[in-house]
Amino acid sequence: MATLLHRLGRWCARHPWRVVVAWAALLALTLTGMLTLAKPLSNEFSIPGSRFEAVLETLQEEIPEAAGTTGTIVFSTDAPFTAEQEEAVAGAVERWNELPDVTATDPFVAQAEIDSTEDDLADGQAELDDGRAQLEQGEADLEEARQQVADGREQLEAGEAQLEESRAQLEAGRTQLEAAQADLDAQRQQLEAGAAAGMVPPEQAAAARAQLDAGQAQIDAQRQQLEAGEAELAAGEAQLEESRTQLEEAEAQIADGEQELADGRTELEEGEAAVAVGRRMADLTEGFRLVNEDATVAMTQLSVQDAGGLIPPETTEAIQQIGGELVDDGITVTFSKEITDDLNSLLGPGEVLGLVFAGVVLMVMLGTLVAAGLPLLMALVGVGVGLTGALALSTWVDMMSITPVLALMLGLAVGIDYSLFLINRHRQQLRRGMPVRESIALAVGTSGNAVTFAGLTVIIALAALTLTGIPFLGVMGLVAAATVAIAVLVAITLTPAALSLMGDKVLPRKARATLAETRTRLAERAAADEPHHEPEDTTKGWAAIVQRRPWLAILAVLALVAGLGYPTGQLRLGLPDGSSEPDGSSAYLTYDTVREEFGAGANGPIIAVAELDAPVADGETALLEAQADIAEDLAAVDGVVRVLPAGVNDDRDVLAFQVQPEGGPAEASTEDLVHRLSDTVEQIGADHGATIGITGQTVANIDISGQLADALPIYLLVVVGLSLILLLLVFRSIVIPLLATGGFLLSVVAAFGAVVAVYQLGHLSPIFDVHEPGPILSFLPILLIGILFGLAMDYQVFLVSAMREEHVHGTDARTAVVTGFNHSARVVTAAAIIMISVFAGFVWAHLAMVRPIGMGLAIGVLVDAFLVRMTLTPAVMTLLGEKAWWLPRWLDKILPDVDVEGAKLERTVAVAPATGTVDVDPEAPEAPEAQTEPEVSPSR
Repeated sequence: MATLLHRLGRWCARHPWRVVVAWAALLALTLTGMLTLAKPLSNEFSIPGSRFEAVLETLQEEIPEAAGTTGTIVFSTDAPFTAEQEEAVAGAVERWNELPDVTATDPFVAQAEIDSTEDDLADGQAELDDGRAQLEQGEADLEEARQQVADGREQLEAGEAQLEESRAQLEAGRTQLEAAQADLDAQRQQLEAGAAAGMVPPEQAAAARAQLDAGQAQIDAQRQQLEAGEAELAAGEAQLEESRTQLEEAEAQIADGEQELADGRTELEEGEAAVAVGRRMADLTEGFRLVNEDATVAMTQLSVQDAGGLIPPETTEAIQQIGGELVDDGITVTFSKEITDDLNSLLGPGEVLGLVFAGVVLMVMLGTLVAAGLPLLMALVGVGVGLTGALALSTWVDMMSITPVLALMLGLAVGIDYSLFLINRHRQQLRRGMPVRESIALAVGTSGNAVTFAGLTVIIALAALTLTGIPFLGVMGLVAAATVAIAVLVAITLTPAALSLMGDKVLPRKARATLAETRTRLAERAAADEPHHEPEDTTKGWAAIVQRRPWLAILAVLALVAGLGYPTGQLRLGLPDGSSEPDGSSAYLTYDTVREEFGAGANGPIIAVAELDAPVADGETALLEAQADIAEDLAAVDGVVRVLPAGVNDDRDVLAFQVQPEGGPAEASTEDLVHRLSDTVEQIGADHGATIGITGQTVANIDISGQLADALPIYLLVVVGLSLILLLLVFRSIVIPLLATGGFLLSVVAAFGAVVAVYQLGHLSPIFDVHEPGPILSFLPILLIGILFGLAMDYQVFLVSAMREEHVHGTDARTAVVTGFNHSARVVTAAAIIMISVFAGFVWAHLAMVRPIGMGLAIGVLVDAFLVRMTLTPAVMTLLGEKAWWLPRWLDKILPDVDVEGAKLERTVAVAPATGTVDVDPEAPEAPEAQTEPEVSPSR
């Protein structure tokens, strides 16, 4: 590997412009890709397939208007809102609703409806009381009419009986009359026959006829009476029929009255049910307000559908512009973080200040502005290619806003350090008289080899974030790993090319002035076969001080780490909300105002979604009853302030509810509430024939934090195991990997403790602009472990490998600790300070969630570099002596020889200072280590 890198460095030194043009072309290509393909980044944390994601998908499909990305807008005035100001707000709301996919509510109209609820219920109850009285009166009137009809029925039946009796008498009279008429007619016929035959004398016949006529007159009179009776009977029947018709009409009226009463009774029952369910819903929403009691603060929630967790920048700009116009009406308008998040800027003043400080350190160390600017330039090229390339891929890969910021942070830090290691090695070789191009090639083959290995450890640790199974974290790790890989490529290709173009100017002017004299002196020494180096003083330097009192150094380091790390046990994970935004920002003012005026829980409601086994019956009351039944059980859960219906789908079988907790989204009480709801919604759903799930950003944050906490131990085991294997290969020792890994864990504990102390417990909060402590970013522990592991291995490689080289070349173990340390300490110190400066610059980043990451990395690197690697490690290795390098023979035989610092390459390079030539024979046999002293120590 060292030989391959040596050849690469030599080629880059010989063809510098080709390398520069290639990198410029690559940067132009990725920049073009970013400008044409990049899409807006997001601040939405999600884990596909998780509980809250499944519920959210149901909500988006069934009730999309309740599943949009929601932001809060607060209106405030010094005095109660005037009618003109309310009209101005109404106008702004109307204009917001005209924006694509945006839905907003007029808070004053909504509050008026809320305030009228009690009056509406009272009016409804009064109407019910009136209706009940009218119904009772109607029932009394109907009963009276029913009695009258019954009496009429009896009279009708009596009349019918009388008529029937009269009809029978008339029939009997008619029968008798007809019989008498027949008898009379027979007598008359017999009389006329006898008279005609002369059998009856005329006088007797006349008398008989007179009698018959008298009888006929009597019969006729009786017939008239009978006909008169029949006429009376017919009149009676007509009158009876009329009475029957009237009775039937009365009965029909009674039936109609009964139906009207039944309908009235049904309406009354429905009205009573509506008022009752209205009262239940009013009790559930009691205290909910959109305008405060003083009428000086109002809020509305603005929803954007199909936003994918991020309101488009053009939409947020339009929303803020419309709201900003209300200032002319004397209204102050603030927006929540969902509306104000600006994810377009990666660098802020703090980050720039960190880079400036890193430049100062480089200037002090390298002594020339040109040399000091080179590592910064290399780092900027690396992060430029890495970030623009990553953002170009954002059209296909969903990225969070913190993803490029993390890559920027790491890319700058390692990019500066890796180039610095090569530049430092090259400058040292130039000072010893080596020609420029040959020095560049050797620097790439030696220090470049170590840089490649160190970068590989960082890349592996970051790429291992994919093992967590959390997509956004995996993308974050891969983008950062790719940026680190590009930083390594820049260091071993573009840095050699730039050094070749700079020539001797990489050295300070004074050093350049004596360079010819140095080369001449080295040539004379070589001709006289004199040693090229002076004996080293092993009594000076920090390692020598540590060696004098190793136990004191160990105890001091452990005490300092314990002091920094003690808060780690109180670590509580979460995701940022409005409370973590900078004090005085629009997002924080919105969060704080809503908390003060409408309750902390209004900043992060929980969404409950009930999927019913059967649709709700038709009717508004049935729907309200179904909502109230479930909402009352949800409201009964400890920690719930109120429950509001949030929507129903068209099929009426999916109901959504907004559950307002007592505490804010990031408070421990809200986390406890989410766990309680998770345990109880299954039973509540079973009681009401439904399946209930919870979702929303608050639930998402808590669920993601829980899954990240579960993944942390596994990831830590993977990283620790990887650390042991890599260090075993590099140092061929059992103790050194254990010491390095233990030291890494100390650095992690110290970093965690510092972050918890500042950002969760609020210690030194004014200094770090932490105005409201809260839970620690849920993915910060995993990121810190992965990143610090890689960086810790960097310092381990550059410090301890130098000690190992000294030891394998015959120096005793104690002396090798000091000499190896002194060879690498200066450049490692500078590299650590630079890295700390870059990370510390992000402590005051404009993105609030980046700040604790910057703090953790800065403290972690500080502890790891200066306490663990440069103090604890020399102290322990001094106490162990030769035992520090112990390795079983059987293991020594099977382990591959990883020449990290390129010592074998150095032994195959013969430098002729007088002629400026370098001969490289990679196949040359290696001289015995005990008898061969390399001309240039690996890290000198």
